[in-house]
Amino acid sequence: SMLTGDNERVAAAVAEKAGIDDVFAGVRPDGKARAVAALRARGHVVAMVGDGVNDGPALAAADLGVAMGGGAAIAVEAADVVLVRNALADVAAALEISRATFGRIRANLFFSLAFNGLGVPIAAGALFPALRVRLPPELAALAMALSSFCVVASSLSLNSFRPTSARADADSSRPTRADAATAPPPSVASSHT
Repeated sequence: SMLTGDNERVAAAVAEKAGIDDVFAGVRPDGKARAVAALRARGHVVAMVGDGVNDGPALAAADLGVAMGGGAAIAVEAADVVLVRNALADVAAALEISRATFGRIRANLFFSLAFNGLGVPIAAGALFPALRVRLPPELAALAMALSSFCVVASSLSLNSFRPTSARADADSSRPTRADAATAPPPSVASSHT
Protein backbone atom coordinates (compact mmCIF):
# COMPACT_ATOMS: atom_id res chain seq x y z
CA SER A 1 0.00 0.00 0.00
CA MET A 2 1.02 3.58 -0.54
CA LEU A 3 0.01 6.33 1.89
CA THR A 4 0.72 9.85 0.71
CA GLY A 5 -0.24 13.40 1.47
CA ASP A 6 -0.11 14.17 -2.25
CA ASN A 7 -3.25 14.55 -4.35
CA GLU A 8 -4.83 11.56 -6.06
CA ARG A 9 -3.51 12.34 -9.55
CA VAL A 10 0.13 12.54 -8.42
CA ALA A 11 -0.28 9.52 -6.12
CA ALA A 12 -1.77 7.40 -8.92
CA ALA A 13 1.08 8.29 -11.29
CA VAL A 14 3.75 7.41 -8.72
CA ALA A 15 1.97 4.20 -7.70
CA GLU A 16 1.67 3.10 -11.33
CA LYS A 17 5.38 3.69 -11.91
CA ALA A 18 6.28 1.81 -8.70
CA GLY A 19 3.84 -1.05 -9.36
CA ILE A 20 1.69 -0.36 -6.28
CA ASP A 21 -2.01 -1.25 -6.39
CA ASP A 22 -3.38 0.15 -3.09
CA VAL A 23 -3.09 3.94 -3.03
CA PHE A 24 -4.37 6.26 -0.31
CA ALA A 25 -3.90 9.91 -1.29
CA GLY A 26 -4.37 13.05 0.78
CA VAL A 27 -3.47 11.24 4.02
CA ARG A 28 -2.41 13.49 6.90
CA PRO A 29 0.57 12.56 9.13
CA ASP A 30 -1.66 11.28 11.96
CA GLY A 31 -3.60 9.21 9.41
CA LYS A 32 -0.37 7.55 8.24
CA ALA A 33 0.56 6.65 11.80
CA ARG A 34 -2.96 5.29 12.43
CA ALA A 35 -2.82 3.20 9.25
CA VAL A 36 0.54 1.72 10.31
CA ALA A 37 -0.83 0.97 13.78
CA ALA A 38 -3.93 -0.66 12.29
CA LEU A 39 -1.84 -2.93 10.06
CA ARG A 40 0.35 -3.92 13.01
CA ALA A 41 -2.75 -4.60 15.15
CA ARG A 42 -3.93 -7.05 12.47
CA GLY A 43 -0.66 -8.95 12.81
CA HIS A 44 1.16 -7.53 9.78
CA VAL A 45 4.85 -6.69 9.88
CA VAL A 46 4.95 -3.14 8.56
CA ALA A 47 7.77 -1.34 6.78
CA MET A 48 7.24 2.36 6.18
CA VAL A 49 9.31 4.31 3.67
CA GLY A 50 9.24 8.09 3.87
CA ASP A 51 11.23 11.26 3.44
CA GLY A 52 9.17 14.12 4.77
CA VAL A 53 8.37 15.77 8.08
CA ASN A 54 4.86 14.33 7.87
CA ASP A 55 6.27 10.76 7.64
CA GLY A 56 8.06 10.88 11.02
CA PRO A 57 5.21 9.54 13.20
CA ALA A 58 4.47 6.66 10.79
CA LEU A 59 8.18 5.81 10.46
CA ALA A 60 8.45 5.60 14.23
CA ALA A 61 5.27 3.50 14.52
CA ALA A 62 6.32 0.93 11.89
CA ASP A 63 8.22 -2.27 12.60
CA LEU A 64 10.80 -0.98 10.14
CA GLY A 65 11.09 2.69 9.30
CA VAL A 66 13.13 3.52 6.18
CA ALA A 67 14.04 7.12 5.41
CA MET A 68 15.48 8.46 2.20
CA GLY A 69 18.83 10.11 2.89
CA GLY A 70 17.87 13.39 1.27
CA GLY A 71 14.69 13.62 3.35
CA ALA A 72 13.76 15.80 6.28
CA ALA A 73 15.83 15.51 9.45
CA ILE A 74 12.84 14.31 11.48
CA ALA A 75 12.23 11.43 9.04
CA VAL A 76 15.90 10.46 9.23
CA GLU A 77 15.80 10.57 13.05
CA ALA A 78 12.59 8.51 13.29
CA ALA A 79 13.74 5.81 10.87
CA ASP A 80 15.55 2.57 11.68
CA VAL A 81 17.34 2.57 8.31
CA VAL A 82 18.48 5.58 6.28
CA LEU A 83 19.16 5.06 2.59
CA VAL A 84 21.98 7.11 1.13
CA ARG A 85 20.40 7.55 -2.29
CA ASN A 86 16.83 8.61 -2.92
CA ALA A 87 16.09 5.47 -4.96
CA LEU A 88 13.09 3.32 -4.11
CA ALA A 89 14.91 0.23 -5.44
CA ASP A 90 17.40 0.63 -2.58
CA VAL A 91 14.68 -0.44 -0.15
CA ALA A 92 14.68 -3.92 -1.71
CA ALA A 93 18.49 -3.93 -1.72
CA ALA A 94 18.57 -3.01 2.00
CA LEU A 95 16.20 -5.89 2.78
CA GLU A 96 18.36 -8.32 0.77
CA ILE A 97 21.50 -7.14 2.56
CA SER A 98 19.86 -7.52 5.97
CA ARG A 99 18.67 -11.06 5.12
CA ALA A 100 22.16 -12.03 3.95
CA THR A 101 23.69 -10.53 7.10
CA PHE A 102 21.32 -12.35 9.45
CA GLY A 103 21.88 -15.58 7.52
CA ARG A 104 25.61 -15.16 8.00
CA ILE A 105 25.13 -14.43 11.71
CA ARG A 106 23.12 -17.64 12.12
CA ALA A 107 25.73 -19.67 10.21
CA ASN A 108 28.57 -18.19 12.28
CA LEU A 109 26.70 -18.86 15.51
CA PHE A 110 26.03 -22.48 14.50
CA PHE A 111 29.68 -22.98 13.50
CA SER A 112 30.96 -21.44 16.74
CA LEU A 113 28.63 -23.46 18.95
CA ALA A 114 29.39 -26.72 17.13
CA PHE A 115 33.13 -26.10 17.10
CA ASN A 116 33.26 -25.10 20.77
CA GLY A 117 30.75 -27.78 21.77
CA LEU A 118 33.15 -30.40 20.42
CA GLY A 119 36.47 -28.66 21.05
CA VAL A 120 36.10 -27.56 24.67
CA PRO A 121 35.28 -31.04 26.06
CA ILE A 122 38.16 -32.55 24.06
CA ALA A 123 40.53 -29.85 25.33
CA ALA A 124 39.28 -30.48 28.87
CA GLY A 125 40.23 -34.15 28.55
CA ALA A 126 36.89 -35.82 27.86
CA LEU A 127 38.54 -38.34 25.51
CA PHE A 128 41.38 -39.21 27.88
CA PRO A 129 39.60 -41.87 29.99
CA ALA A 130 38.34 -43.79 26.94
CA LEU A 131 41.03 -43.23 24.30
CA ARG A 132 43.99 -41.95 26.31
CA VAL A 133 44.14 -38.93 23.97
CA ARG A 134 44.94 -35.46 25.22
CA LEU A 135 44.89 -32.19 23.37
CA PRO A 136 47.92 -30.10 24.31
CA PRO A 137 47.01 -26.59 25.54
CA GLU A 138 48.92 -25.04 22.63
CA LEU A 139 46.75 -26.89 20.10
CA ALA A 140 43.59 -26.00 22.02
CA ALA A 141 44.58 -22.31 21.91
CA LEU A 142 45.37 -22.59 18.21
CA ALA A 143 41.98 -24.23 17.60
CA MET A 144 40.20 -21.38 19.41
CA ALA A 145 42.12 -18.81 17.35
CA LEU A 146 41.24 -20.74 14.18
CA SER A 147 37.58 -20.73 15.20
CA SER A 148 37.63 -16.94 15.59
CA PHE A 149 39.48 -16.53 12.31
CA CYS A 150 36.88 -18.64 10.48
CA VAL A 151 34.00 -16.57 11.89
CA VAL A 152 35.69 -13.30 10.92
CA ALA A 153 36.55 -14.60 7.43
CA SER A 154 32.96 -15.77 6.98
CA SER A 155 31.68 -12.34 8.01
CA LEU A 156 34.11 -10.57 5.69
CA SER A 157 32.80 -12.60 2.78
CA LEU A 158 29.68 -10.41 2.97
CA ASN A 159 31.81 -7.72 1.29
CA SER A 160 31.37 -9.61 -1.98
CA PHE A 161 27.56 -9.85 -1.58
CA ARG A 162 25.65 -7.86 -4.19
CA PRO A 163 21.87 -7.49 -3.92
CA THR A 164 19.87 -8.63 -6.93
CA SER A 165 18.67 -5.08 -7.57
CA ALA A 166 22.25 -3.76 -7.52
CA ARG A 167 23.35 -6.42 -10.01
CA ALA A 168 20.43 -5.51 -12.28
CA ASP A 169 21.32 -1.80 -12.03
CA ALA A 170 24.96 -2.55 -12.84
CA ASP A 171 23.99 -4.72 -15.79
CA SER A 172 21.64 -2.08 -17.19
CA SER A 173 24.24 0.68 -16.80
CA ARG A 174 26.99 -1.38 -18.44
CA PRO A 175 27.43 -0.16 -22.03
CA THR A 176 26.73 -2.58 -24.83
CA ARG A 177 28.90 -2.85 -27.95
CA ALA A 178 26.41 -0.66 -29.81
CA ASP A 179 26.60 1.98 -27.05
CA ALA A 180 30.40 1.91 -27.11
CA ALA A 181 30.45 2.33 -30.88
CA THR A 182 28.23 5.44 -30.78
CA ALA A 183 29.46 6.99 -27.54
CA PRO A 184 31.49 10.20 -27.79
CA PRO A 185 35.05 10.13 -26.48
CA PRO A 186 35.29 10.46 -22.66
CA SER A 187 36.72 13.98 -22.88
CA VAL A 188 33.60 15.11 -24.76
CA ALA A 189 31.09 13.11 -22.68
CA SER A 190 32.17 14.49 -19.32
CA SER A 191 31.31 18.11 -18.90
CA HIS A 192 31.50 20.13 -15.72
CA THR A 193 28.83 22.70 -15.08
